[in-house]
Amino acid sequence: MTRIHHTLLPCLLAWLVSFLASAPARAADPAAIRRTEVIYGRKFGTALTLDVMQPARTNGLGVIWVISGGFYSDHNAINPAYCQALFDAGYTVFAVVHGSQPRYTILEIAEDMHRAVRWIRHHAADHSVRPDRLGVFGASAGGHLSLTLGTQGRDGDPKAKDPVDRQNSRVQAVACFFPPTDFENWGAPGDTQVGVGKVGRQFYGAFGSPSDTLESRQDYGRRISPIHHVTRDMAPTLVIHGEADGLVPIHQAEIFEKKAREAGATFQLVRLPGKDHGWPGMEKDIAQFARWFDRHLK
Repeated sequence: MTRIHHTLLPCLLAWLVSFLASAPARAADPAAIRRTEVIYGRKFGTALTLDVMQPARTNGLGVIWVISGGFYSDHNAINPAYCQALFDAGYTVFAVVHGSQPRYTILEIAEDMHRAVRWIRHHAADHSVRPDRLGVFGASAGGHLSLTLGTQGRDGDPKAKDPVDRQNSRVQAVACFFPPTDFENWGAPGDTQVGVGKVGRQFYGAFGSPSDTLESRQDYGRRISPIHHVTRDMAPTLVIHGEADGLVPIHQAEIFEKKAREAGATFQLVRLPGKDHGWPGMEKDIAQFARWFDRHLK
């Protein structure tokens, strides 16, 4: 089992809750949002859950909110007020909590997200949303997992015993804040963070102890980096990134933008001068996500 410094998990939890659950100026009216927690899968006997949050007036479309910071996920970080702009536009929001590092690696966490999409698609009619028009959004690690779904959605298994697993895990639009896109070229070409470097050491458990050989780290880096899975047919993607980000450098967004343009994919990068890895009033920028989803899901 991978190990992580004993002081890091409390820090991850505190950061995730404060980052995702900070109350905006205009809080969501609890009476106007119907919220239900459901189990979308089980992992070694542990329930995987998501919250379905639905406004009184819906547009028949659903978006998936990836609850993740440093590849750590916690139900306490779900704050409906953060999604007010999406509720105002009529979207049903599925807030997904995944298995966390250091217990689970990035590859294992991504499997939780594929499962969540399959579950939502299978149960779409139960929540009055279209199964063929799903969006996804998140920030930081949640942005990375959003890009993973947008670039690597999979077919279902028609022979699966579980009907959920017969569904595909593709999404039709992505919007995210400052996502990691290439762990092998973090701030510059050749700047690897796969289990090493500032990020690799800080979130070591997420990488699952890749071998110390350069070849094995490169192979692992390619598997977990969305940039290596960009195609013309990937989901239309919006990225909002601060130019002063001290954790995930804007270089990550720039190289992904270049790869997407070369592939002929639909992609937009919004650069915010002076903004770091998160900023006050981020919930206001969710309105840009709502407009992006309006454009590509409706």
